[in-house]
Amino acid sequence: MQPQLPDARNENILIHVGGELLPREDAKISVFDSLVQGGDGVWEGLRIYNGKIFALDAHLDRLIDSAHAMAFEGIPSQDKIKTAIFETLQANGMRDEVHIRLTLSRGKKVTSSMNPHVNQYGTCLIVLAEWKAPIYASTGVRLITSAIRRNPAQCVDSKIHHNNLINNILAKIEANVAGVDDAIMLDIFGFVSETNATNIFIVKRGEVITSHADSCLPGITRGNVIHLARKAQIPMVERNVSLTEVYTADEMFTTGTVGELSPVLEVDGRQIGTGNPGPMTARLQDLYAEMTANEGVPIPLPNKHVS
Repeated sequence: MQPQLPDARNENILIHVGGELLPREDAKISVFDSLVQGGDGVWEGLRIYNGKIFALDAHLDRLIDSAHAMAFEGIPSQDKIKTAIFETLQANGMRDEVHIRLTLSRGKKVTSSMNPHVNQYGTCLIVLAEWKAPIYASTGVRLITSAIRRNPAQCVDSKIHHNNLINNILAKIEANVAGVDDAIMLDIFGFVSETNATNIFIVKRGEVITSHADSCLPGITRGNVIHLARKAQIPMVERNVSLTEVYTADEMFTTGTVGELSPVLEVDGRQIGTGNPGPMTARLQDLYAEMTANEGVPIPLPNKHVS
């Protein structure tokens, strides 16, 4: 079957790989690269709103922190990464409704090995920018609970935003087989962690509740929603959340850069609340939309200095 791109405009995009802008079909890394050898890289997702990159510095801080935690050598500076991002966006004429997958690999090895001592070429930065709308339906999503547990900190710390995503992929396969959008992943104690791709919030009697970020990524969108709720004096609590509380919630939504705030209508065949997006979710969606409209790092116009 002929592959079908979600957005035809992405057929001829230029991708920044290791310092070069390359056409889509030529944008490749070596078979000796750490991403190929062991998923040994870190990544971020960025979204563009009306000529501005939202939460750019927060994402770059997390990328660099993750690389440092994994003992990468030769981590590029924020300024160098920003330059690569701006060059990529300018080359593609992208200024709105764009998602960037930003990846930093430990780099190429001199021989096939798990040992970072054979990584002697330096890190490899990839800037993949695509025209991409939020990936979840605005009308809401359906979830199941995965049998795959989210890694606790004593295994692989979720604070490292790494490319070794097999746990999440296995959970997503379960969701695909069940014919739903995504899968909830529990921690090793049976409490709700996150989905395979997003953080989770529930609403009960006017209170917004989200899981502790112990076995889940403390997402940047998650943090912004917590901030917006507290600023608006909406009761906001971080604590352990059980599946029973999910099933009996008045509302539920997920958060993430590529999906923003997505209402959840059903989990494991149980209807959540009225089975429709709820008023608290709508209120927080409005606050988040206002935030993304008013904040962000402007993308320099072509032929202007990038700092």
